[in-house]
Amino acid sequence: SKLSDFVKEKRKKLGLTQPQLAERAGLIEIYRELEQGRKSLQMDKVNQVLFLLGHELGRIKKSFGDDE
Repeated sequence: SKLSDFVKEKRKKLGLTQPQLAERAGLIEIYRELEQGRKSLQMDKVNQVLFLLGHELGRIKKSFGDDE
């Protein structure tokens, strides 16, 4: 998935292994699942990893059928 590729690329640019970044985020199991592209993850946990990489995931608007 695009998110897993993004996280993997940023982690590698920082010179960190998966366990190192996961440990820093306090999310060892969740991080592994994120890079493997698991379909259902808690967004607060994803944002903990992204925060360490200088990013965050925001609300994504639908292109059709959006109630707002």
